[in-house]
Amino acid sequence: MAQLTIEVNAKPYVVGCEDGQEDHLRGLAALVDAQVRQVSRDVGQVGDTRLMLMGALLVADELTDAKERLAVAEADIARLRTERDAVHTRAAEALDAAASKIEAMATGEG
Repeated sequence: MAQLTIEVNAKPYVVGCEDGQEDHLRGLAALVDAQVRQVSRDVGQVGDTRLMLMGALLVADELTDAKERLAVAEADIARLRTERDAVHTRAAEALDAAASKIEAMATGEG
């Protein structure tokens, strides 16, 4: 397990992560740091615990919004797939009907 020092609101924190995940953790820390710094700018220094909580709530809010957008997109994809399948079925039926008419005309039945 790797040990990494990250910085949030200009304070260092030593955290552990799986080997090879250091860059990912640094990116996550940068995201949290940006949120905590924004809270600090908006409301001032209200204590580390409160800043971290408020920053975490902002990140959770963004995550919730992203999950909701993903759910809508997945529902749209499912609907479009259903519509596509129906169009394919209608097209195949139309081709079959046309082929039958052509065949009937060719054999003199139509």
